[in-house]
Amino acid sequence: MKVSISDAKGRLTDLVRRAEAGDEVVLTRHGQPAAKLVAVRPVPRSPHERRAVIDAIVRRAREKVAPGPDAARSQDFLYDEETGLPG
Repeated sequence: MKVSISDAKGRLTDLVRRAEAGDEVVLTRHGQPAAKLVAVRPVPRSPHERRAVIDAIVRRAREKVAPGPDAARSQDFLYDEETGLPG
Protein backbone atom coordinates (compact mmCIF):
# COMPACT_ATOMS: atom_id res chain seq x y z
CA MET A 1 0.00 0.00 0.00
CA LYS A 2 1.25 3.49 -0.82
CA VAL A 3 0.52 6.40 1.51
CA SER A 4 1.67 9.99 1.27
CA ILE A 5 3.82 11.19 4.13
CA SER A 6 1.31 13.89 5.03
CA ASP A 7 -1.50 11.28 5.25
CA ALA A 8 0.73 8.91 7.21
CA LYS A 9 1.18 11.44 10.01
CA GLY A 10 -2.36 10.90 11.22
CA ARG A 11 -2.40 7.13 10.55
CA LEU A 12 0.99 6.07 11.88
CA THR A 13 -0.32 3.60 14.46
CA ASP A 14 -2.48 1.86 11.86
CA LEU A 15 0.35 1.80 9.31
CA VAL A 16 2.78 0.29 11.82
CA ARG A 17 0.25 -2.42 12.67
CA ARG A 18 -0.15 -3.21 8.98
CA ALA A 19 3.64 -3.43 8.53
CA GLU A 20 3.87 -5.73 11.56
CA ALA A 21 1.21 -7.93 9.96
CA GLY A 22 3.33 -8.26 6.82
CA ASP A 23 1.76 -5.63 4.56
CA GLU A 24 4.13 -3.56 2.46
CA VAL A 25 3.69 0.09 3.44
CA VAL A 26 5.45 2.60 1.20
CA LEU A 27 5.49 6.26 2.14
CA THR A 28 5.51 8.65 -0.79
CA ARG A 29 6.50 12.27 -1.27
CA HIS A 30 4.99 14.00 -4.30
CA GLY A 31 3.88 10.59 -5.59
CA GLN A 32 7.40 9.11 -5.48
CA PRO A 33 8.42 6.37 -3.02
CA ALA A 34 10.43 7.88 -0.14
CA ALA A 35 10.48 5.24 2.61
CA LYS A 36 9.14 1.83 3.51
CA LEU A 37 7.75 0.67 6.84
CA VAL A 38 8.85 -2.87 7.67
CA ALA A 39 8.43 -4.97 10.77
CA VAL A 40 11.48 -5.56 12.92
CA ARG A 41 12.31 -9.21 13.39
CA PRO A 42 11.91 -10.37 16.97
CA VAL A 43 15.13 -10.78 18.93
CA PRO A 44 15.94 -14.42 19.76
CA ARG A 45 15.53 -14.89 23.50
CA SER A 46 16.76 -18.34 24.43
CA PRO A 47 20.36 -19.54 24.05
CA HIS A 48 19.09 -22.22 21.65
CA GLU A 49 17.45 -19.59 19.40
CA ARG A 50 20.58 -17.43 19.47
CA ARG A 51 22.79 -20.40 18.57
CA ALA A 52 20.48 -21.25 15.64
CA VAL A 53 20.75 -17.67 14.32
CA ILE A 54 24.55 -17.67 14.63
CA ASP A 55 24.81 -21.07 12.91
CA ALA A 56 22.65 -19.81 10.03
CA ILE A 57 24.82 -16.70 9.60
CA VAL A 58 28.03 -18.75 9.60
CA ARG A 59 26.57 -21.22 7.11
CA ARG A 60 25.55 -18.42 4.71
CA ALA A 61 28.97 -16.78 5.06
CA ARG A 62 30.75 -20.03 4.21
CA GLU A 63 28.64 -20.38 1.08
CA LYS A 64 29.87 -16.97 -0.13
CA VAL A 65 33.59 -17.69 0.24
CA ALA A 66 35.26 -17.59 -3.16
CA PRO A 67 38.21 -19.86 -3.90
CA GLY A 68 41.53 -18.11 -4.22
CA PRO A 69 44.95 -17.62 -2.67
CA ASP A 70 45.33 -17.71 1.10
CA ALA A 71 45.44 -14.18 2.51
CA ALA A 72 48.04 -15.24 5.08
CA ARG A 73 50.50 -15.89 2.23
CA SER A 74 49.47 -12.96 0.02
CA GLN A 75 52.52 -10.80 0.78
CA ASP A 76 55.10 -13.51 0.09
CA PHE A 77 55.50 -12.52 -3.55
CA LEU A 78 56.47 -8.97 -2.52
CA TYR A 79 59.78 -10.00 -0.92
CA ASP A 80 62.95 -11.39 -2.41
CA GLU A 81 63.60 -14.99 -1.31
CA GLU A 82 67.37 -14.48 -0.88
CA THR A 83 67.54 -11.18 0.99
CA GLY A 84 64.06 -11.00 2.48
CA LEU A 85 63.85 -7.40 1.30
CA PRO A 86 61.20 -5.94 -0.97
CA GLY A 87 62.01 -6.89 -4.54
